[in-house]
Amino acid sequence: MPVVALLSGALLALSFPRYGHPAFAWIALVPLLVALSRGRVRAGRAFALGLLSGGVHFVGTLYWTGTVLRQFGGLASPLAMLAMLLLALCAALLMPALWVATEYLRGYLFGGFPWVPLGNSQVTVLPVAQLASVLGVYGLSALVAYVNGSLAYVLLARGRARVAAGAAAVATLLAVGGWGAWRVADGTLTREGSPVRIALIQGNIAQDDKWNPREARRIFTTYVAMTRHAVKQGAEFVIWPESSTPFMFEEDPAGADALRALAREVQVPILFGSDQVDRSGDVIRLYNAAFLLTPRGETGAVYRKIHLVPFGEYIPFKEWLYFVSPLVERLAEFAPGTSAVMLPVGEHAVNTAICYEVVYPSLIRDAVLAGSQLLTTITNDAWYGYSSAPYQHFELASMRAIEQGRYLARAANTGISGIVDPYGRVIVRSPLFEEVSLVGDARILSGRTIYAQIGDVAAYAALALSALALVAVGRRRT
Repeated sequence: MPVVALLSGALLALSFPRYGHPAFAWIALVPLLVALSRGRVRAGRAFALGLLSGGVHFVGTLYWTGTVLRQFGGLASPLAMLAMLLLALCAALLMPALWVATEYLRGYLFGGFPWVPLGNSQVTVLPVAQLASVLGVYGLSALVAYVNGSLAYVLLARGRARVAAGAAAVATLLAVGGWGAWRVADGTLTREGSPVRIALIQGNIAQDDKWNPREARRIFTTYVAMTRHAVKQGAEFVIWPESSTPFMFEEDPAGADALRALAREVQVPILFGSDQVDRSGDVIRLYNAAFLLTPRGETGAVYRKIHLVPFGEYIPFKEWLYFVSPLVERLAEFAPGTSAVMLPVGEHAVNTAICYEVVYPSLIRDAVLAGSQLLTTITNDAWYGYSSAPYQHFELASMRAIEQGRYLARAANTGISGIVDPYGRVIVRSPLFEEVSLVGDARILSGRTIYAQIGDVAAYAALALSALALVAVGRRRT
C-alpha cells in the first residue's frame, strides 16, 4: 500500500507545472482511493497513507522552497531541506477525508498556504476551467476529486452500480466541458466594457542586484527607458513589478521626484511596487506596498500587501522555530495591510495583489465587490530561478481572471509577465529572465460572475459535509 500512496502523490505533483500535465489530476487520487477501499484499513493506517501521499505531492510541488531558503535565507542546505519538508508536511496534515474542505482550510489555518489547489491543475483546460466562474477553484477541485472517486468506485464495485457511477461521472464532465466550451466560444466579455492598452515592464533585475547601491542608477534608468518605449507603442497604463524601485519611494525625495516627472512626461498612470515606512503610530511599521501615480505625477493611491509570504516576509511561530535563526536574523519583517484599496486609472477603479497574495481567491473577490474593474498583480519571482514556482504562480493568478470575469495583468520582475482574459486565455506572455516591455490590450469590465456573487459556497458545503461525516462516524463507533 505505501507504493500506491507514493504513486498518488507523484501523480498529484505531476498535475501542475513546470513538469506536469493537467490530465494527471483526473486519475491522481484513484490509486490511493482504491487501496483504502479494499479490505478493512484501520484509521491510523489510512491516515498514514494519506499523509504519505500528501507529503509526496507537496514535496513535488514545493521543492523550490529549499533552494530559496538556502540561497537567499542563509540556511545551510540540510536546514533548508528540513524547512521545505516541514512546509510540505504542514500542508499534507490538512488533507483528511474530504478533499475540498481540507484544501479550503489549508488556505486559512496557521496563516494559510493555498498553493496549487487541485482545481488549479485545470486552468489551461479552458472548457473545464470555466466552472470556476460559478463555483471558484474549490468547485473545480470538487469536480476533479469527484471524477477520481468515481473511477475508484468503478474499479471496486460490481454490477450496475459501477456502470451508473461511471456514466454519471462522464455525463457530469461532458456537461461541464460542453457548457464551458460554449462560454469560451461566445466570448461576450471580450466585447464589453472599455478597451485599455497596458504595458508590463519586466526589468529582469537579478535578485543580488536589486538593493546594490552601485546598480541603483542602472535599474531606475532601465525602467524609465522601457516605460517611454511602451508609451510610444500606445500604452495607456504602465505597470512595474513588485519592489521595482531601487529606493523607497517615500524615503528618497530625488528618486520620487524623478518618477513623478516621468509620469507627467508620458501622461499615463504608473503602478509600481516600493516598500513603505509608516511612522505615524507608536511603532514604526514596514509595508510591502504598491503606489499608483496619476498622469499629473500625484500619488493616486497606496495599497499595502495584506497576505505576507511565510518565511519570506515574516516568520510564523518564530519563537518555536529556533533552528531557522539565520533566516530570522536576516529578515526584515513586514507588517500586513488591512484592506483592499482601489487604484484610480482614469475614471475606472483597479486593484492590485502583490506577489503571493494573488493565490487567495477571497482577497481578489473582495476587491471586485469593492468595485475593481481590472485585476492586476505585481511580483518578483527572481527568487525561484527556473524552477516550477514561476509557472505555478502564473497559473494560480490566471485562475482569478476566470473566477471574477475580469482581465488580469501581471508584471513580474524576471517573468512570467502577461495579460489573461476573463476566460483564462493568455493574450500576451513573456519568457523568463528576459528584459521586455510587454504591451497588450485588455478591457475594463463591471459585470460580476456567479462566483463573485456567491463566493466559496462549494467550500462551505464541503466543510458542512465533513463535519456531518465526522459526527456520523463518531456516533457509529459509540
